[in-house]
Amino acid sequence: MSVRRTFAVVVAVLSGAVALAGPAAADASAQPLAASVYTLSAGRLGAIAAALLALAGAVTGGLALARSTGRTSTGPGRRGATMALGGALIGMALGAVVAATASGGLGTGNGLGGAIVALIVGVIGAALSGLALARSRRTG
Repeated sequence: MSVRRTFAVVVAVLSGAVALAGPAAADASAQPLAASVYTLSAGRLGAIAAALLALAGAVTGGLALARSTGRTSTGPGRRGATMALGGALIGMALGAVVAATASGGLGTGNGLGGAIVALIVGVIGAALSGLALARSRRTG
């Protein structure tokens, strides 16, 4: 996947998450405390988007780190590690927003569990991307 296409996907996911989070934040007082298991609330959708973005950053960071150990550069290198770091950080930020705006605890349908997963996976992705960037700086 090219860098432009990856950037376009990241922008599309973020704009969709922001569009879904706006009405949920405006109408937070009218929502019931617990949602059905099958209901996809705005909090759950935001948490899913954050977790997927953080997961994409973690996978790309892991690939950039694995490919940076070889002598010949076969992977995306510094650019891929930078994109992975950006995806992981944006996923973490979106997860933090969902966690901060979730009313109720785990299991209420507000996306708090997914937001916590997005934060954890985002930290892992940021660490892997940071290691790949440090290694690319050292060898390049």
